[in-house]
Amino acid sequence: MKDERLVEMRIFKAVAETGGFTAAALMLNLQQPYVSRAVSALEKRLGVALLRRSTRSLQVTQEGNEYLALCKRILDDIDTGEAQLARAGQHMTGSIRVTVATSFGMDQIVPLVPGFLERYPGLRVRLSLSDTLADVIGEGFDVAIRMGSLQDSNLVSRKLCHLQRVVTASPAYIARHGVPSVPADLVDHNCLMWEPPMDHLNHWPFVVGGERTSMLINGNFQTSSGVSSVYMCLAGVGITRMAEHMVLPSIRSNMLVPLLTDFQPNDETAIYALYPRDSSLHPRVRAFIDHVTERLRRPPWAA
Repeated sequence: MKDERLVEMRIFKAVAETGGFTAAALMLNLQQPYVSRAVSALEKRLGVALLRRSTRSLQVTQEGNEYLALCKRILDDIDTGEAQLARAGQHMTGSIRVTVATSFGMDQIVPLVPGFLERYPGLRVRLSLSDTLADVIGEGFDVAIRMGSLQDSNLVSRKLCHLQRVVTASPAYIARHGVPSVPADLVDHNCLMWEPPMDHLNHWPFVVGGERTSMLINGNFQTSSGVSSVYMCLAGVGITRMAEHMVLPSIRSNMLVPLLTDFQPNDETAIYALYPRDSSLHPRVRAFIDHVTERLRRPPWAA
């Protein structure tokens, strides 16, 4: 159940100190009816009248003054505590070792690092970009950012965002080879493939006749890099199925065309932050994960 007590306390304190609902709404950047309803709901929950209203004035009752003093103590303690934690966070020192896949790291994580370092100037980020799956514990990484479900039981996962894969090709490829109308048509098309250990992604999932199925694709180009696959797709070499963060900008600019959208399944892929289970999460590592989570809560590619 959502707890609105702190919100109600801040609103009541503002009303009591400014002497009116309109003034409090302006101070808090809220709508006046919302402020009025919040105070009424607070009085109903407490079972006492906190304010004495008239057409010309608004006065705080004795119970209201007692509650106002409580609000001030609690809110002051919260503000003071958060300020102290923020100051402590700004003075954190040490390094954070992060491993992430090359394409997602360059496209989405690297742009977030400058803001993090500005926020925490005493910290250092050691970022490893590699499409080889790192041994997080064995190689001494503090956090790994990975796509897909968690496989290692020694790691704790925190979901950062959902991710969909999209089948797409360039207008030049379509002009030469046509558009596949059903997934089975892909046997007659050049599809861009993954090398091991990512070759499981060469099985493309579809929903046909209400049933989920997969198709093993084939083609004349195979890579371990999502960036190179997108480049080859843009160059008209073949069809790719790629994470949306890499292809949506090109789709929006008409450089790529989505294909087989009527057969596209709801992808269960997501991006996770992983860290060792058997060690307490250091504040600097938590700060990094919180920073990334906050920025990816609404993924930039979804805009």
